[in-house]
Amino acid sequence: MTTTLITGANKGLGRETARRLVEAGHTVYVGSRDPERGRRAAEELGARAVVIDVTDDASVTAAAKAIEADGGLDVLVNNAGIESRTADNGIIGAADLTVDTMRPLFETNVFGVVRVTHAFLPLLRRSSAPVMVNVSSGLGSLARLTAEGTPTHAYPGVAYPVSKTAVNALTVQYAKAFPEIRINAVEPGYTATDLNGRTGVQTVEQGAEIIVRMAQVGPDGPTGGYFDVNGPLPW
Repeated sequence: MTTTLITGANKGLGRETARRLVEAGHTVYVGSRDPERGRRAAEELGARAVVIDVTDDASVTAAAKAIEADGGLDVLVNNAGIESRTADNGIIGAADLTVDTMRPLFETNVFGVVRVTHAFLPLLRRSSAPVMVNVSSGLGSLARLTAEGTPTHAYPGVAYPVSKTAVNALTVQYAKAFPEIRINAVEPGYTATDLNGRTGVQTVEQGAEIIVRMAQVGPDGPTGGYFDVNGPLPW
């Protein structure tokens, strides 16, 4: 039985990924900052709930100890993430970018990945077929950000793309450091979720496809890559 933890899984892409992996036979931990929302989601999905706030060391450590006590972990999906938007759902551009507006995104999107990965690495390294999936974005691709005439090039925000580029670099470096673990970054696509004020153009079912696929790669599968549903992406 494959045991999987998904952070930020009580809603959106995380929840749909959990639903699909439960269907595929995984024992899934729905990671959530809110205990009640996580419990409800887990009950509805036939999963297990674990409280985990990726911005809090004590919370992450406690979650790792709980999952270790239950038997360990095979797959880690670093899904929890945020985007910076104004009260009227606008995107904070370069002219208004400050350290204070950027820091929360790095705390969740980047440092959260590091914090969770560090805590769960010992469990993954005990697995016979360990996998880690980092949910990135097409906005993390420097090749796409510089491709004039594309929606990615036109995106006016700064903090979110920079945070996801950092996630991509973490993916590459982790994959080199731990060749026994299949570690990849994925781009779900512009999916309608709370993260973007439900402005996305595709469903969570569509967006979760590549996350689910990469969460199920075998020991001979790719590692250190960056993928969307159609295949490898340029860095």
